[in-house]
Amino acid sequence: MRVLGVDPGLTRCGIGAVDGRPGRPPSLVHADVIRTPAGAGIAARLLALEEEIDTWLAEYRPDAVAVERVFSQHNVRTVMGTAQAGAVAIVCAARRGLPVALHTPSEVKAAVTGSGRADKAQVTTMVMRLLRLTDPPRPADTADALALAICHLWRGGAQNRIAAAGSLMERRLAAARGETPDQLAAARRERDQRLRGAR
Repeated sequence: MRVLGVDPGLTRCGIGAVDGRPGRPPSLVHADVIRTPAGAGIAARLLALEEEIDTWLAEYRPDAVAVERVFSQHNVRTVMGTAQAGAVAIVCAARRGLPVALHTPSEVKAAVTGSGRADKAQVTTMVMRLLRLTDPPRPADTADALALAICHLWRGGAQNRIAAAGSLMERRLAAARGETPDQLAAARRERDQRLRGAR
């Protein structure tokens, strides 16, 4: 399985492709950073990201895309740019029909280092070890993108199988009750709204 990891950012967007499967050492396909000029307008920067990510998807043909889930930071402006860059990656993958997974920084750190509180240096060291690299990926955004891809290789498959099994079970139950696919979709929306209201 090939996973494209995306560490979203407007100025520097880490991107890296990794091959592998659970229980096996992953291997590096390619990694880099997409840069956009800080002085450019937001539309131009997002368009540049979209073009570069789409080029990566066409060239490296991943089976899935893993994007860092944006979490609340103190700088709202940084969060907005990061979220927008992440959304561009998600849209590019969706346009090609690729599954997209969002992983939190803690989840990625735990998958790669064994600790959700690992620092950037520890993540970089483990990425080097896991991918058998002699030099650390630079800049740090590249190492983070590779860590996302590794996390998804090791954890995403199980998550996808659980989600698929749940979806299959839901469809079978709906068919047994005589519900149409539209009725099933409406019931899912209603359930999701109730869950959001409970939080």
